Amino acid sequence: MEHVTVDVVSDVVCPWCYLGKARLDKAIAELASEILVTVNWRPYQLNPDLPPEGVDHKAHLAAKLGGHEAVARAHQTLTALGHADGVVFDFDAVTVSPNTLDAHRLIRWAQAEGADVQANVVSGLFRANFAEGRNVGDRETLIDIAEAGGLDRAVVTALFASDADSADVKTEIDMARDMGVTGVPCFIIESKYAVMGAQSVEVLTSALRDIAEMKNQANIN
Repeated sequence: MEHVTVDVVSDVVCPWCYLGKARLDKAIAELASEILVTVNWRPYQLNPDLPPEGVDHKAHLAAKLGGHEAVARAHQTLTALGHADGVVFDFDAVTVSPNTLDAHRLIRWAQAEGADVQANVVSGLFRANFAEGRNVGDRETLIDIAEAGGLDRAVVTALFASDADSADVKTEIDMARDMGVTGVPCFIIESKYAVMGAQSVEVLTSALRDIAEMKNQANIN
């Protein structure tokens, strides 16, 4: 069985990234008998200049998208897409647009505990923000998500009391931008091939299968 690694450049307040995760999960499940896929979650900040406490979500989004009507249209589209992919969006519950630096620090710490723990934490962050209306810029909320995902609460609390990994997360985001990542999600397969945007399950399945076949042929040759 061929092994393929996928690095997903993502932000936890990006609804398209939430859809992208659901579609990637489905693609991996479809290929489970053919390909072993390891997923690593990499940081990106759509709004890196927001204050640590965040800002009012509705006002921020209206300013960004060009008014409340544009926001309503976007939410309607995303809600329908989410329903098709089994992703719950409750946009009315979202009150804060957070700075996501601490969320990305948490995802980085989760990776040290393995891909499954990291996936649990990423899912918890998306769900908290989009389905539960929780502030994923709030450290107590993040600590709760960390514990639910399989991390040690006391360890995460101590890490948040320091600046641990803040600089590394920012460096990784800069590296992604230097590589040409200008939007998320971006799926980087085998550190070589990029699939941009929340592509369909079919597109992701095809990309993973094609790259696994290329690896297999290279090994044979």
